[in-house]
Amino acid sequence: MTTVRIYVTYKPSVFDPQGETITNSIHALGHQDVKSVTVGKFFDVTVDGGQVEATVKQIAEELLVNFNMETYTYQVLEEK
Repeated sequence: MTTVRIYVTYKPSVFDPQGETITNSIHALGHQDVKSVTVGKFFDVTVDGGQVEATVKQIAEELLVNFNMETYTYQVLEEK
């Protein structure tokens, strides 16, 4: 079994209103050195089989990611 973390984030050209709100709040706390915050989400998926890359690709492209606004990456967390 392999556990994979799929990260979904906005494309760089898409405005991130949550990230902007968090950045403004951080500035209000006095941390002007923080220039930006990007908000995203992640999914931990455990795959039981050898087709991990194909499975991740299909899950991300058909279910998790809106390609008009988002992109994804993934990393293998654990292999058993």
